[in-house]
Amino acid sequence: MELSGAQIILECLREQDVDTIFGYPGGAVIPLYDALYDKFHLFTHILTAHEQGAVHGADGYARSTGKVGVCFATSGPGATNTITGIATAYLDSVPLVVFTGQVPRTLLGKDSFQEVDITGISLPITKHNYLVENVEDLPAIIREAFDTARSGRPGPVLIDVPKNLFTDKSYYTKAMEPLGKTVIEEIDDDFIDKAANIINKSLKPVIYAGGGVIISNASKELCEFSNKADIPVVNTLMGLGCFPRQDELSLGLVGMHGFKEANLAVTNSDLIIAIGARFSDRVVGNVNKFAPKAQVIHIDIDKSEINKNKRADLSIIGDVREILEKLIEKVVHTRRSSWLKEINKWKSNANLNDEDFTPKNIIKRAKDILGGDTIVVTDVGQHQMWTAQYWEFERPRSFLSSGGLGTMGYGLGAAIGAQIANPHSKVLHLTGDGSFRMNCNELATVSKYNLPTITLMLNNNTLGMVRQWQKLFQDERYSETDIGNEVDYIKLAEAYGVDGYRAEGLEELSQVLKEVMKMRKSAVIECKIDKDECVYPIVPAGKAIDYIIE
Repeated sequence: MELSGAQIILECLREQDVDTIFGYPGGAVIPLYDALYDKFHLFTHILTAHEQGAVHGADGYARSTGKVGVCFATSGPGATNTITGIATAYLDSVPLVVFTGQVPRTLLGKDSFQEVDITGISLPITKHNYLVENVEDLPAIIREAFDTARSGRPGPVLIDVPKNLFTDKSYYTKAMEPLGKTVIEEIDDDFIDKAANIINKSLKPVIYAGGGVIISNASKELCEFSNKADIPVVNTLMGLGCFPRQDELSLGLVGMHGFKEANLAVTNSDLIIAIGARFSDRVVGNVNKFAPKAQVIHIDIDKSEINKNKRADLSIIGDVREILEKLIEKVVHTRRSSWLKEINKWKSNANLNDEDFTPKNIIKRAKDILGGDTIVVTDVGQHQMWTAQYWEFERPRSFLSSGGLGTMGYGLGAAIGAQIANPHSKVLHLTGDGSFRMNCNELATVSKYNLPTITLMLNNNTLGMVRQWQKLFQDERYSETDIGNEVDYIKLAEAYGVDGYRAEGLEELSQVLKEVMKMRKSAVIECKIDKDECVYPIVPAGKAIDYIIE
């Protein structure tokens, strides 16, 4: 049948089982939104306050479900406003397809109103991008874009569509295979045998698990593998939740703000089994002193990560879940009591007063009240690291945060996306005052759609992580990090139609959280904390990860 380009786009989205779109209309995409007008019974469209919020929303939707997130934006500033969100998704391997409008083909290259070369701008931060030249090409491009976004190591794809192509017509035929053909690389069984042999002979192994475990839905297999071979697990920030924190083999976060026992276990190990992790600088510190006595087995779907940051003695390329299934069959059921006993000696026994109104106690109390099934979304800074350390995540896709890019202002948009994708789940947006200011305009979106998302803000009236570095490494020269009291966040929330609360103690926080849960309404809860609170442990940049400041 003959359809307009805009209608073809929507039909192709239905082919891909897309039912939710985040976006913001503008001149170049008016025909696309006109076609959407007739399809509102098939799609939920979330109108955000800003295009950056739309991309973060699609990102939160994707991370919390494993599906591809979809976003619409117009040309010019609409397109450029998506860049931070696309880069955030790219560095954390999040599958997105972003559609941007473009000036008509006859006006391309003429500095036309709201014309930017968005494919050129986004080239380094997308898995692939397209400038569509003919309406006939749309179906093939969209199908390929979705397959690219979700296959292998996932990531964002951008499709730039000139305005005239939305109204040009072409014949459309529904695809026979809606989800495309993803080619899975065959796993070399010889490498599996070699890896199992190394693991079985190891005396002090450590599993270093990253976000790839979550992406490949391999958490169950990781638990089975770890418990059969009795190997402790450390997690990257992106890997939190892929291994239950309550498991006796869990050592928690590793790296710059990792726990002492996690960092020392890695440093003293004789084997590192890296699974879906990339040896980033925030984990390894001084790469030459990272696990200096250990052999390295690196398991990843992305060939480009092998030997990029840390040389591997053995690498296995392929789907993490399939590789773990094969390894489980080959490793010997064993107990490594002496190694685990050694690790336990490094654990800190220090306990703060459980009633002090500190970040650690605030986060632990929030989990006690809201429950471990809550989806927690953070922004970036001290609150992000405290959450990573103390929430103790038990399941995958329950912790959403910007890891690779470190995007302040990510949290609220992503929380909206997670809440839309999981309407019956509790979603907590845990933020700091610096991050919250960046995209607090998305409270309008929370209010518009009556989302029961809770924002819990740790307010220390400063850019806490930057101030901490100035304190520790810049001789306490606090340059432009203090924020002040110029914003009343309770009134700000109420101006958007969201309930605002201020908690000054743990019991008051408990009461507020219970009340908000009971009402099942959106809320902003402000908790004042001391600006001199620091995230510990910390490893200075470039130091070995056993150089721990506690």
